Amino acid sequence: MSPTNQTPHPAEHGKATRREWIGLLVLALPCLLIAMDMTVLHLAVPHLTAALNPTSDQLLWIVDIYGFLIAGCLITMGTLGDRIGRRKLLMTGAAAFGIASTLAAFAPTAEMLIVARAALGIAGATLMPSTLSLIRSMFHDENERTFAIAAWMTTFMVGTAAGPLLGGVVLNYFWWGAVFLINVPVMVLLLLAGPFLLPEHRDDNPGRLDLFSAALSLASILAIIYGVKITAAYGFGGTALASIVLGVLGAVVFLKRQRKLADPLLDLSLFANRAISVPIIVQTLAIFTGMAFFLFMAQHLQLVSGLTPIMAGVWMLPATVSGIVGSLSAPALVARIRPAFVIAGASMIAFVGFALLAVPGGSISLITLIVGATLFSLGISPVAMLCTDMVVTAAPPARAGSAAALSETSAELGGALGIAILGSIGTALYRTAMMDSVPAHIPADLAETIRSTLGGAAAASAQLPAPLGDDLLDLARLAFTDGMQVVAALCAILMLVAAIAAIVTLHHFRRTDDTQTTDDVPAPETAIGAVCAPGRVD
Repeated sequence: MSPTNQTPHPAEHGKATRREWIGLLVLALPCLLIAMDMTVLHLAVPHLTAALNPTSDQLLWIVDIYGFLIAGCLITMGTLGDRIGRRKLLMTGAAAFGIASTLAAFAPTAEMLIVARAALGIAGATLMPSTLSLIRSMFHDENERTFAIAAWMTTFMVGTAAGPLLGGVVLNYFWWGAVFLINVPVMVLLLLAGPFLLPEHRDDNPGRLDLFSAALSLASILAIIYGVKITAAYGFGGTALASIVLGVLGAVVFLKRQRKLADPLLDLSLFANRAISVPIIVQTLAIFTGMAFFLFMAQHLQLVSGLTPIMAGVWMLPATVSGIVGSLSAPALVARIRPAFVIAGASMIAFVGFALLAVPGGSISLITLIVGATLFSLGISPVAMLCTDMVVTAAPPARAGSAAALSETSAELGGALGIAILGSIGTALYRTAMMDSVPAHIPADLAETIRSTLGGAAAASAQLPAPLGDDLLDLARLAFTDGMQVVAALCAILMLVAAIAAIVTLHHFRRTDDTQTTDDVPAPETAIGAVCAPGRVD
């Protein structure tokens, strides 16, 4: 397949021009929004819990149905972008994202908010692979592309910073739904600027889009996650087991089908390249831990430390800034040090941050929380950036959309699974700790609310007499903190695994440019390109 660029750019075979760099700013807009949408919602959880009174499993669905549908639809949308045009898909998704944001803002019930968040996830899935694959098409110089991807990744950290601050201001003056309306003007700006600054790019011979594979991939992911959620909310039982088994069987059928199709939805041959498969695994582990813990952190700052939304956003800034520093410093580091060692070193920094937060003691001070979060954010961001760069540059240009979709699927699925699995573990530990802590004379509905979530306990305790309500809230805060410390310990273990995996499997790869090549082994053209090529260990 040969790619067709319907809007040729002067930089097609050389250095990027001003148009490409301005276009990169335009591509940053949807990335900024997706990060903002996640962090804004984290801060809004206590407010929407009080307003809509969701159950514990409804609250988890509200938080991560967005990520699940992004992850479930990314492969489909990445392939669709290669077929109909990446810019066209980006513009369509931007319009849909704005409409879905408006629906979420005015959702009257928890069920309606879940539906609106699902629509946001489907729309968001059109934005992610389109932006990354367009960067691959716009920046042909290897060093410029590496920097462009680093800047692209940095926008997620900027969005993480802007989300809490902007969301905190909005939550102080408006209802919780107003946080979703922040998306609308940004999407309008993207729709106005995109057609003038972004090239159209698609494959000449894209093949047939297999709708059955698309539906099967989405259904398999949602079935597995539903089983995990049911287990966390109500314990392991027949429904949870059936859901997980059906999801796993669906995933097996999906993978077997891809091997037989002439035009597969997921090109499994890409995984034969270690420069693609290993970074995808490591990136998934990193984002699995980071996204989950930021959700715990946002709730801890407000519901345990007692900060206002604005102050919670301010206290999250050090972690966000360290993430930006880590992402932007990665290209310079990998120019001098082999990527495996940079990834492993960054993973160990994240390990130290999580380990600091996992030290048992019944409480986590505000300073300890911020220092730990700053360290793990500093470590995770360069891991995600370098893994993305390795995957995109290792793929043939004609399959840039598929490779971008793989990278983004691993990122989004990692984040969604992190929130679901680690969030479910935290919820289960909280429920277990609170099961016998609520006195029998408390009304059943209030008792169930207290046992479900910390946000529910905070709202319910206000309806009880002062001594009893305060005591129950203290117990709920302690139970939440204990669960968060267990989650931090699990995150630390996973980042240690990521560091070991990078060293063991990627130590042969090194960056190639005009002054540095592999040791004694010529770099194949299809290897890691601008980032890495196989060689011997020094």
